[in-house]
Amino acid sequence: MEAQDTHYSKNRALILVAEDDEDDQLFTKEAFEEARSYIDIRFVNDGLELLDYLKKRNKYAEPADAPRPSLILLDLNMPKMDGREALKEIKSDETLRSIPIVALTTSKAEQDVLKTYQLGVNSFITKPVTFTEFTEIARTLGHYWLDIVQLPQNRK
Repeated sequence: MEAQDTHYSKNRALILVAEDDEDDQLFTKEAFEEARSYIDIRFVNDGLELLDYLKKRNKYAEPADAPRPSLILLDLNMPKMDGREALKEIKSDETLRSIPIVALTTSKAEQDVLKTYQLGVNSFITKPVTFTEFTEIARTLGHYWLDIVQLPQNRK
């Protein structure tokens, strides 16, 4: 699934999902669409592509191709560069560190929970098994991060 699947609108929140599994991408897209109709979702397939998107490099060099996300959903286990490495780089970058990142992963390992919080993740959620559970998580995440929390308006 390409990162530009959904048209971005300045009036809509943008969630950037770093997920290499196409089935999980589709599951995520459908759950958020059912939970919240006014969210734009874009996908990247690994940590390197995530950093390219955020730093507007390579195929994301045009600013319109990579608007700043309101929230990043990050899988930990991806090819090329895993989520932990990408998280570390994002949180060490002055211009990117304020973007909230939620680890959304199949891992339940305590060392993953501890390590990602040490690296600066804002939340850690284990992926649910059913679509109904995933939709409820999408609804809750959207409500919390996009309605309740005051996020920085920096759109660099």
